[in-house]
Amino acid sequence: MSALEGNDPFPLEPVAPVFTIGYGARSVDALIAVLRAHQISFLVDVRSAPYSRFKPEFSKEALERALKQQGIRYVYLGDALGGRPADPDCYVDDKVDYERVKGKAFYQAGIERVQAAWQRGLRFVLLCSEGKPEQCHRSKLIGETLAGLGIPVLHIDEQDQLRSQEEVIQRLTGGQLSLFGDLEFTSRRRYSRAAQEEEEDE
Repeated sequence: MSALEGNDPFPLEPVAPVFTIGYGARSVDALIAVLRAHQISFLVDVRSAPYSRFKPEFSKEALERALKQQGIRYVYLGDALGGRPADPDCYVDDKVDYERVKGKAFYQAGIERVQAAWQRGLRFVLLCSEGKPEQCHRSKLIGETLAGLGIPVLHIDEQDQLRSQEEVIQRLTGGQLSLFGDLEFTSRRRYSRAAQEEEEDE
Protein backbone atom coordinates (compact mmCIF):
# COMPACT_ATOMS: atom_id res chain seq x y z
CA MET A 1 0.00 0.00 0.00
CA SER A 2 1.44 3.40 -0.96
CA ALA A 3 2.06 6.43 1.20
CA LEU A 4 -0.75 8.19 -0.66
CA GLU A 5 -3.21 5.67 0.79
CA GLY A 6 -2.44 6.81 4.33
CA ASN A 7 -0.91 3.70 5.93
CA ASP A 8 2.76 4.24 5.23
CA PRO A 9 4.72 3.30 8.40
CA PHE A 10 7.43 5.80 7.35
CA PRO A 11 5.57 8.96 6.29
CA LEU A 12 7.54 11.72 4.60
CA GLU A 13 8.66 14.72 6.61
CA PRO A 14 6.59 17.87 6.00
CA VAL A 15 7.99 19.88 3.12
CA ALA A 16 9.68 23.09 4.22
CA PRO A 17 8.05 26.36 3.20
CA VAL A 18 9.67 28.83 0.84
CA PHE A 19 11.27 31.49 3.03
CA THR A 20 11.90 35.08 1.95
CA ILE A 21 13.96 37.84 3.55
CA GLY A 22 15.12 41.37 2.81
CA TYR A 23 18.44 42.38 4.31
CA GLY A 24 17.19 45.90 5.08
CA ALA A 25 19.15 47.33 8.02
CA ARG A 26 20.88 44.02 8.84
CA SER A 27 24.59 43.39 8.61
CA VAL A 28 25.82 40.35 6.69
CA ASP A 29 26.56 38.61 10.00
CA ALA A 30 23.03 39.32 11.24
CA LEU A 31 21.56 38.00 8.00
CA ILE A 32 23.58 34.80 8.25
CA ALA A 33 22.52 34.35 11.88
CA VAL A 34 18.86 34.48 10.82
CA LEU A 35 19.48 32.00 8.01
CA ARG A 36 21.20 29.61 10.41
CA ALA A 37 18.33 29.91 12.87
CA HIS A 38 16.01 28.61 10.15
CA GLN A 39 18.47 25.98 8.86
CA ILE A 40 18.70 27.61 5.44
CA SER A 41 21.07 25.85 3.03
CA PHE A 42 20.58 27.98 -0.10
CA LEU A 43 20.11 31.71 -0.59
CA VAL A 44 18.36 32.67 -3.84
CA ASP A 45 19.02 36.30 -4.77
CA VAL A 46 15.96 37.80 -6.51
CA ARG A 47 17.29 41.33 -6.93
CA SER A 48 17.27 42.57 -10.51
CA ALA A 49 20.54 44.40 -9.80
CA PRO A 50 22.46 42.43 -7.14
CA TYR A 51 24.63 45.35 -6.11
CA SER A 52 24.35 48.08 -3.49
CA ARG A 53 25.94 51.51 -3.36
CA PHE A 54 24.96 51.90 0.28
CA LYS A 55 25.82 48.41 1.54
CA PRO A 56 28.52 47.00 -0.76
CA GLU A 57 28.90 43.95 1.46
CA PHE A 58 25.58 42.79 -0.01
CA SER A 59 26.78 43.05 -3.60
CA LYS A 60 26.70 39.71 -5.39
CA GLU A 61 30.35 38.67 -5.20
CA ALA A 62 30.90 39.84 -1.62
CA LEU A 63 27.69 38.21 -0.39
CA GLU A 64 28.45 34.96 -2.19
CA ARG A 65 31.89 34.79 -0.54
CA ALA A 66 30.47 35.47 2.93
CA LEU A 67 27.79 32.82 2.52
CA LYS A 68 30.25 30.25 1.18
CA GLN A 69 32.39 30.66 4.29
CA GLN A 70 29.33 29.66 6.33
CA GLY A 71 28.40 26.69 4.16
CA ILE A 72 25.40 28.40 2.53
CA ARG A 73 25.13 28.24 -1.26
CA TYR A 74 24.30 31.34 -3.28
CA VAL A 75 22.07 31.20 -6.36
CA TYR A 76 21.21 34.19 -8.53
CA LEU A 77 17.70 34.33 -10.05
CA GLY A 78 17.19 38.09 -10.27
CA ASP A 79 17.19 37.96 -14.07
CA ALA A 80 14.05 35.81 -13.89
CA LEU A 81 12.40 36.88 -10.63
CA GLY A 82 13.64 40.43 -10.06
CA GLY A 83 11.31 43.33 -9.36
CA ARG A 84 12.67 45.41 -12.23
CA PRO A 85 12.44 43.22 -15.33
CA ALA A 86 14.57 44.15 -18.33
CA ASP A 87 11.67 43.47 -20.72
CA PRO A 88 10.04 46.84 -21.54
CA ASP A 89 6.74 45.07 -22.19
CA CYS A 90 6.44 44.56 -18.42
CA TYR A 91 5.85 48.31 -17.96
CA VAL A 92 2.78 50.47 -18.49
CA ASP A 93 3.18 54.24 -18.22
CA ASP A 94 6.67 53.67 -16.83
CA LYS A 95 5.31 51.40 -14.09
CA VAL A 96 5.85 47.66 -13.83
CA ASP A 97 2.66 45.64 -14.17
CA TYR A 98 2.95 42.45 -12.16
CA GLU A 99 0.21 40.74 -14.14
CA ARG A 100 2.28 41.22 -17.30
CA VAL A 101 5.38 39.91 -15.54
CA LYS A 102 3.52 36.77 -14.49
CA GLY A 103 2.82 35.95 -18.12
CA LYS A 104 6.45 36.16 -19.23
CA ALA A 105 8.40 33.00 -20.04
CA PHE A 106 11.44 34.14 -18.04
CA TYR A 107 9.35 34.66 -14.92
CA GLN A 108 7.55 31.34 -15.29
CA ALA A 109 10.92 29.59 -15.72
CA GLY A 110 12.16 31.18 -12.51
CA ILE A 111 9.04 30.12 -10.63
CA GLU A 112 9.47 26.58 -11.97
CA ARG A 113 12.99 26.45 -10.53
CA VAL A 114 11.71 27.62 -7.16
CA GLN A 115 8.88 25.10 -7.28
CA ALA A 116 11.28 22.26 -8.18
CA ALA A 117 13.58 23.17 -5.27
CA TRP A 118 10.61 23.28 -2.90
CA GLN A 119 9.37 19.89 -4.13
CA ARG A 120 12.81 18.44 -3.39
CA GLY A 121 12.46 19.62 0.20
CA LEU A 122 15.38 22.06 0.05
CA ARG A 123 15.51 24.74 2.72
CA PHE A 124 16.13 27.98 0.90
CA VAL A 125 15.34 31.67 1.16
CA LEU A 126 14.56 34.28 -1.48
CA LEU A 127 16.56 37.44 -0.82
CA CYS A 128 15.85 41.05 -1.75
CA SER A 129 16.90 44.37 -0.22
CA GLU A 130 13.69 45.72 1.33
CA GLY A 131 13.38 44.67 4.98
CA LYS A 132 9.59 44.92 5.12
CA PRO A 133 8.06 42.09 3.04
CA GLU A 134 4.84 43.99 2.37
CA GLN A 135 6.84 46.65 0.53
CA CYS A 136 8.72 44.19 -1.68
CA HIS A 137 7.97 42.25 -4.84
CA ARG A 138 8.88 39.05 -3.03
CA SER A 139 5.39 39.20 -1.47
CA LYS A 140 3.44 41.28 -4.00
CA LEU A 141 4.64 39.25 -7.00
CA ILE A 142 6.54 36.07 -6.13
CA GLY A 143 4.63 35.27 -2.94
CA GLU A 144 1.32 35.69 -4.71
CA THR A 145 2.38 33.34 -7.47
CA LEU A 146 3.69 30.66 -5.12
CA ALA A 147 0.59 30.84 -2.91
CA GLY A 148 -1.51 30.37 -6.02
CA LEU A 149 0.42 27.14 -6.68
CA GLY A 150 -0.31 25.90 -3.18
CA ILE A 151 3.27 26.46 -2.00
CA PRO A 152 3.54 27.75 1.58
CA VAL A 153 5.53 30.98 1.89
CA LEU A 154 6.98 32.40 5.09
CA HIS A 155 8.41 35.91 5.03
CA ILE A 156 11.07 36.79 7.59
CA ASP A 157 10.22 40.39 8.36
CA GLU A 158 12.41 43.28 9.44
CA GLN A 159 12.14 42.14 13.08
CA ASP A 160 13.12 38.53 12.31
CA GLN A 161 9.50 37.40 12.77
CA LEU A 162 7.91 34.84 10.48
CA ARG A 163 4.88 36.09 8.55
CA SER A 164 2.66 34.08 6.24
CA GLN A 165 1.84 35.39 2.80
CA GLU A 166 -1.68 36.21 3.99
CA GLU A 167 -0.38 38.13 7.00
CA VAL A 168 1.93 40.19 4.82
CA ILE A 169 -0.84 41.11 2.39
CA GLN A 170 -3.00 42.11 5.37
CA ARG A 171 -0.17 44.39 6.52
CA LEU A 172 -0.06 45.88 3.04
CA THR A 173 -3.79 46.47 2.74
CA GLY A 174 -4.74 47.07 6.36
CA GLY A 175 -6.86 43.93 6.19
CA GLN A 176 -9.63 45.65 4.23
CA LEU A 177 -12.01 43.38 2.38
CA SER A 178 -13.25 43.93 -1.13
CA LEU A 179 -16.85 43.53 -2.26
CA PHE A 180 -15.98 39.96 -3.18
CA GLY A 181 -14.65 39.08 0.27
CA ASP A 182 -11.01 39.01 -0.79
CA LEU A 183 -8.31 41.23 0.61
CA GLU A 184 -7.93 44.45 -1.29
CA PHE A 185 -4.60 44.53 -3.07
CA THR A 186 -4.70 47.58 -5.29
CA SER A 187 -0.96 48.20 -5.42
CA ARG A 188 0.15 44.82 -6.68
CA ARG A 189 -0.06 45.54 -10.39
CA ARG A 190 1.65 48.88 -10.75
CA TYR A 191 4.94 49.83 -9.24
CA SER A 192 6.64 52.96 -10.52
CA ARG A 193 10.24 53.10 -11.64
CA ALA A 194 10.71 55.97 -9.19
CA ALA A 195 9.64 53.75 -6.31
CA GLN A 196 11.90 51.00 -7.61
CA GLU A 197 14.84 53.35 -7.69
CA GLU A 198 14.30 53.99 -3.97
CA GLU A 199 14.74 50.25 -3.51
CA GLU A 200 17.82 50.19 -5.67
CA ASP A 201 18.59 46.51 -5.39
CA GLU A 202 15.15 45.07 -6.09
